[in-house]
Amino acid sequence: MNHAQLQKRWRPKAGWGVPLAWITLCVVWSSTWLAIKVGLRDLPPVSFVAIRFLIAIVVLLAVSIGRTRLLPKRRDYFVLGITGILMFGVNYTLLFWAELHVSSGLAAVLQATIPIFGMIFAHCMLPDEPLRLQRLAGAMIALGGVAIICGRLLGFHGPLAFWGGVAVVIGGASAAFANVLVKARSMQLAPAMLAAWQMIFGVAPLLLLGYVVDGNPARFHWTSTSIFCLLYLAVIGSALTFLLLYWLLPRLTVAQLQSISLITPPGAVMLGWLLGDETFPLSSLLGAGLVLAGVWMIFRKAPGSEPVIQEG
Repeated sequence: MNHAQLQKRWRPKAGWGVPLAWITLCVVWSSTWLAIKVGLRDLPPVSFVAIRFLIAIVVLLAVSIGRTRLLPKRRDYFVLGITGILMFGVNYTLLFWAELHVSSGLAAVLQATIPIFGMIFAHCMLPDEPLRLQRLAGAMIALGGVAIICGRLLGFHGPLAFWGGVAVVIGGASAAFANVLVKARSMQLAPAMLAAWQMIFGVAPLLLLGYVVDGNPARFHWTSTSIFCLLYLAVIGSALTFLLLYWLLPRLTVAQLQSISLITPPGAVMLGWLLGDETFPLSSLLGAGLVLAGVWMIFRKAPGSEPVIQEG
């Protein structure tokens, strides 16, 4: 039995929980953009994200004690360390640095390239997930929809904006690679502990960088609003979402799972319109239609004759 057959044999069957978990991730991660925007009014960015994940680690450990194995196998520590640093250290550090120099709209569009990177890495590392034209076209169409929705927020000014854009893309590619590597390794570890250990490895450099850049957290401007945003992002936007993410990982293809990155920018714009008193131009409806069409193409079962993009 080859690797592809083994993956298919042991892939859990999809049920009603799969679409529910996927939709939950789309909704929650769309809302985190607004929570981050509000929280950053009082808290510095690097320490904000570091403390967010530190609290999430505590929550994940608390719900796992006595229910599942807490320690991974010795051979898995290296993969957890690499993927944790890529997912939480590299990705978030580059993203927060980049947002000092690029517009939020440009950052959203560039972050939405994650599914494209995921398809490429999956093609190379997962034999049963070859790069198919239908899914790639769907990702490109949805990316165009994201660009239309975020068009009024796009901005590009000076050389630092260029490097900021490069940083967002590198961060997105790092996150995509981390997801694919975890799936390829097929570690026998509960989703909650998989997320917790990645955060443990990834948050360490963030805490150190935050202390150097932002100073002592005790001196931050703590308000009831900032504390609420921090707790929401830590418990709902991190602990819950990454638990669901790793529960879904063996149940969906990488392209289907990472298509969430195409939904969250328009979702954030919609929530900003509903809750944040932001405008919602009619052009955003066209963009949303393209996003939905692209995601549908990613999820649509490919016909047997659909061409596969070959390497080399």
